[in-house]
Amino acid sequence: MKTLRLILGDQLNIKHSWFKEINEDVLYCMFEIKQEATYVKQHIQKIAGFFGAMRDFSSQLQEKGHNIIYYKINDKNNSHSFKNNILQIAEERDIKNFEYQYPDEYRINEELLTCASKLKIASKVVSSEHFYTEREELSVFFKDKKQTVMETFYQYMRKKHQVLMENNKPVGGKWNYDKSNRKKWKEDSFIPLPYEIKHDVSEILAEVNGVGIETFGNINDTFFNYPLNREEALGQLNYFVKELLPLFGDYQDAMHDREVYLYHSKLSFALNIKLITPKEVVDKVEKSYYKNNTIGISQAEGFIRQILGWREFMRGMYWKLMPTFKKTNFFGHQNALPDFFWTGKTKMNCVKNCLKNSLDNSYAHHIQRLMVLGNLALLLEVDPEEVDKWYLGVYIDAVEWVQLPNTRGMSQYADGGLIATKPYVSSANYIDKMSNYCSDCSYDKKDKISTKACPFNSLYWNFLATKQEELKKNRRMFMMFNLLNKMDSDLLMSLKSRANSIINSPDNY
Repeated sequence: MKTLRLILGDQLNIKHSWFKEINEDVLYCMFEIKQEATYVKQHIQKIAGFFGAMRDFSSQLQEKGHNIIYYKINDKNNSHSFKNNILQIAEERDIKNFEYQYPDEYRINEELLTCASKLKIASKVVSSEHFYTEREELSVFFKDKKQTVMETFYQYMRKKHQVLMENNKPVGGKWNYDKSNRKKWKEDSFIPLPYEIKHDVSEILAEVNGVGIETFGNINDTFFNYPLNREEALGQLNYFVKELLPLFGDYQDAMHDREVYLYHSKLSFALNIKLITPKEVVDKVEKSYYKNNTIGISQAEGFIRQILGWREFMRGMYWKLMPTFKKTNFFGHQNALPDFFWTGKTKMNCVKNCLKNSLDNSYAHHIQRLMVLGNLALLLEVDPEEVDKWYLGVYIDAVEWVQLPNTRGMSQYADGGLIATKPYVSSANYIDKMSNYCSDCSYDKKDKISTKACPFNSLYWNFLATKQEELKKNRRMFMMFNLLNKMDSDLLMSLKSRANSIINSPDNY
């Protein structure tokens, strides 16, 4: 063997050019590293999903005739270090060249750069052949612009890749149909039976427990239902486009206590470990829009914006802002994350339902993550580092390049507005508008200061009152500050008093 190629757990692209030909002089390696399963406390479904998909991928390579070394989490040869494993194999197998694909996480990127420098052989890094953009493309695009606004980048991407475009103009006459994507879902609306995927991950769970990895969350060990290979991911994509896309855009921001996924694609995990590419997904949705008159422009555009726009924007911002971005704390928040984020035990019905989704399924859609859980963490003045760790650990699709800018930037506004144009905070009014959570809650969505008042109400006004100085130049906050400044002083004092009691003892609510 002359060349050793490393495949990371989120680089499972069987269509990568590496695998087009069988080469007896190439040895592939994959490792289940304990450090990657423990550097934050992780949901058991996330670990099962990554290990299950990695093992499936390794088997596919072997079946195709490729040479591969795979270290399971309990393998006696596994040093649980990328560097040490690679150095050991390189020495034992007389390796002359080391190659790897660009990692998507800054931490792993630095580790592999160090590893390559320690090897006394030639090393090479290649593209993962996954994203629409290169790492630095966003930085180049915004080089001479005053603000890094996603919508501007999204329009650039639409034009460059000619997605939903006719004569260099957006199909339908508008770039963005976000205002059409905010309907409240009702129980009598039809949702098709889900696309069935079933995996037995009991062996993985036994091995994870056997090496003492601490996890949280729930799992059905014989009915794990996320795609673990390309075939299943394509099946999930086809199901989404045929069955769910016709209503996706309408209800993409909706929340309901009886539904976990509603019309969402359930493709983010498969995308983020590269079982399928964003281009495959976008192309499928775009072609289906043109062929199927049941799919409106607001449905197709609403989904494509998430993939072609927001996902690529998040990645570009991650590489533009790291590593200092990870330490930003614009408001200086220092509070601990409430215990109920780990247990789901709270009287706030919206929070309880979103946490139940998260703990039971390692999933919550973007509005549940942003406008319920993230909103609450920001209003409670939680240390953004604690918020980052929880989000990175709890969701099966959470990899740092997409989680960190969404959490620290979008959700917690810890970067002071580098990603989001304003803090995403709200009172009970928004949550009630987009869900049925308030109808069966211990708290009154309209009350602000009594013991029965929804905690979001006093917390919201307290946030505005205490952050006005930091945000006074933010034009998108002018209207709310105007209302705040007209508020009766006694009412404001009562709101702040109740908010402080909640902030000091959130687990009592």
